[in-house]
Amino acid sequence: MKIVIVGGGKVGFAIAREVSAEGHDVTIIDSSRAVCDRLSLALDGMTVQGNGAALDVQHAALVPDSDLLIAVSPNDEANILACMLARKIGCANTIARIRSRSYLDGVQLLREELGLSMAVTPDLYAAREIFRQLQLPAFLRRESFAKSRAEIVAMEVDADNKLCGKKLMELPRVLRHRVLVCAVRRGKEAFIPDGSFAIRAGDEVYLTAPAATLSRTVDELGLRKKHAKNVMIVGGGRLGEALAELLREAGVRVKLIEQNAERCRALAEHLPDVSVLCADGTRQDFLFSENISQMDAVVALTNLDEENVFICMYARMQGVPQAIPRVNRTEYAAVCQNCGIRSAVSPKDICVQEITRYVRAMESTDAESVLSVYSLLGGRVEALEFLVTADVPHLGESLASVTLQPGILLACISRGAKVIFPGGGDSLQAGDTVIVVAPRERHIAELRQIFAERG
Repeated sequence: MKIVIVGGGKVGFAIAREVSAEGHDVTIIDSSRAVCDRLSLALDGMTVQGNGAALDVQHAALVPDSDLLIAVSPNDEANILACMLARKIGCANTIARIRSRSYLDGVQLLREELGLSMAVTPDLYAAREIFRQLQLPAFLRRESFAKSRAEIVAMEVDADNKLCGKKLMELPRVLRHRVLVCAVRRGKEAFIPDGSFAIRAGDEVYLTAPAATLSRTVDELGLRKKHAKNVMIVGGGRLGEALAELLREAGVRVKLIEQNAERCRALAEHLPDVSVLCADGTRQDFLFSENISQMDAVVALTNLDEENVFICMYARMQGVPQAIPRVNRTEYAAVCQNCGIRSAVSPKDICVQEITRYVRAMESTDAESVLSVYSLLGGRVEALEFLVTADVPHLGESLASVTLQPGILLACISRGAKVIFPGGGDSLQAGDTVIVVAPRERHIAELRQIFAERG
């Protein structure tokens, strides 16, 4: 596909790198000559200097002949206008990053009139991800599939965990509720394991489980931790505000610390049930005076990665069970792990992931076959959700008689309200949704690609 990206900043560059790696033809529009020159050297693609919402610039970037325009410049209005113009001159699909929540309702209401295929709000997505982590703190990450009937969750296995030392084929004897281990990170290695794979202490394990039994699985594994009831948020920007709103609605007590006095007044007016404090949240003496050690969780959401990591390190030193920093530089992930910070959230990465999911779905010859794509193990493995259509091979055949491509795992089948962990006697039926786990380099775009050809 031919894809045009408006905005060559961190998000635009990351999207371009991802879609270029999958063989797409990428053109980037940016107003800065220096940015265009840098991207020309870093990426195998064309750059066009200029205003991405200008007609002559879009023609120079061959937007009318493109399959998709993605507008991720820093300006929401420019992104919306770029998408409207692109649709008007012939580009069939457009995506706009909308950072201001004040635009969101109007954009969703007028999405068809604005010519938008998709609107991405990174801070709102990140707020929901953090909220989910605070609700079930035993897990490093949670992803929902099959209309929220199934989940993939990530957890770190310690020596006392029931799974430690067990081969995957032994799990039905260990757990009353069925789960499937679909991916494992061990040090720098990533595995899509088979039944003979044995779990070790220190492994980061991804489990597939029905959402209805997830809480009971937590209890069986001895991972039950109380969800956060007292949360301190440092940083009152868009992300901090969105998270505070979600937590307040769930009955969680929130302290929101913001340094800008005018912003504090706006937050206090919008969030009357939240304790808004105007102070420097990086000061240890202030955090101590606000009883940081009594918090169930601390979430650091300032604009500086270093500040966020520092705040969370201090929170962990004070005995706070859960500390989540906002980070956009990938090199800080290892720092966080080494400092006892089990999870971090990046709005930039979430934005890139949401957009690349859409791009992957467009690759399919059947527009409805790919429902979603999730990145696991730092992007080395993907979990893909497919709709099983009537023309998929091997419908009705027992899976025992069907051979999958090497390294591919059929992790889950959702049929109506039922979640099935497939065995040899199960089969695929039209209308099912399935979760497939595969190495990212396989570039699975259609469900038929998971089957081995018969000789």
